[in-house]
Amino acid sequence: MTFQDQARAAKVSATLLRRLDRAAKDEALRVMADRLRSATGEVLEANRADLDRGRAAGMAEGLQDRLALSEERVESMAAGLESLAGLADPVGEVVRGWTTPQGVRIEQVRVPIGVIGIIYEARPNVTADAAGICLKSGNASLLRGSSSALESNRAVIGALRAGLADAGLPVDAVNLVEGGHDITDEMMHARGLVDLLIPRGGAGLINAVVTGSSVPVIETGTGNCHLVVDADADLAMAEKIILNAKTQRPSVCNALETVLVHSEIAAEAVPRLVGALAGAGVRVHGDERSKALDDRVVPAGEHEYEAEYLSLDLAMRVVDDLDAAIAHIRQFGSGHSETIVTDSLAAARTFQDSVDAAAVLVNCSSRFVDGSEFGFGAEIGISTQKTHARGPMGLAEMTSTTYRLNGSGQTRLG
Repeated sequence: MTFQDQARAAKVSATLLRRLDRAAKDEALRVMADRLRSATGEVLEANRADLDRGRAAGMAEGLQDRLALSEERVESMAAGLESLAGLADPVGEVVRGWTTPQGVRIEQVRVPIGVIGIIYEARPNVTADAAGICLKSGNASLLRGSSSALESNRAVIGALRAGLADAGLPVDAVNLVEGGHDITDEMMHARGLVDLLIPRGGAGLINAVVTGSSVPVIETGTGNCHLVVDADADLAMAEKIILNAKTQRPSVCNALETVLVHSEIAAEAVPRLVGALAGAGVRVHGDERSKALDDRVVPAGEHEYEAEYLSLDLAMRVVDDLDAAIAHIRQFGSGHSETIVTDSLAAARTFQDSVDAAAVLVNCSSRFVDGSEFGFGAEIGISTQKTHARGPMGLAEMTSTTYRLNGSGQTRLG
């Protein structure tokens, strides 16, 4: 099938999905999960082929981690589909309603968006998450994974489409879009066939889709995430949170990239935090003030505060006060997740009121900024834009609304 054929088939499937009740969608998700579990061997074999090809081509270790599947990760993908089946269906939810003076009942109701195209890199677990969220919210999906995960995505989508067929639903509700850059360009300009595009990956991919698409786009941003160690911070708490946010999985977008230490506490905090990070295998790149407090800190390059490391590296800077920390985040932050560790209620309030990001955290790890941790089930991605959806995007964010008016013969006067 050409992309145009796939998109038209998805459009037909989307019309059918709009009318499905929750029971039909939930049963399909459970059957898809069963099919995915049954295909674990085939999925892992395909994933090994992708990994072998990636290593031979010099793929970075961080990308290899995103690409790699295991029995546990496949099980997590299947469990994610089942968890979606257990969540409330957003479609049909009445957001608000009222009756006009003439007796016309108006309700704003959640409805599916239609056909959602998702362009993403490396991570085949996104394939199952995206397909499941789109199905549960009544949308057909066009999934454009990267060539590095092609065999993995073929295996995963083959299992999901088999589950749809078993459940009596159209298999074209879930589609793998294959091809080169010309196909991506086609997706980006398929206005009228594709209702929404969501890019998920590195800054280059996201910027290319946002700036080049004529189809509406939800921007999922990179995660240049900061943590401020305030003057009133509990250092034991700060150490625990920093280690979790940096080392649990350094290649993901909610991992910590920069620590800003208040000057009043820096003499004690910097050596303690650098030591803890070094013990966990993290290399700290710092400014002159932090380097002067601990010689294990390596000098930060001119542009090291600007982007993600996605590795066991972390930037550090000593700042004069909370306002200076907020100014640093305003200059270098990507609008994803920003954290402060403090025992001061005033500092916490100032930070949350001042920092403009999808998530602003006090005394907890940025690793919590995730759809599953929010109770959304799987997530499509984390939006860093300010319209329609912001933060982790679950089922509700994959819907639009329509106004439904019901009357009994009323006509407008005047």
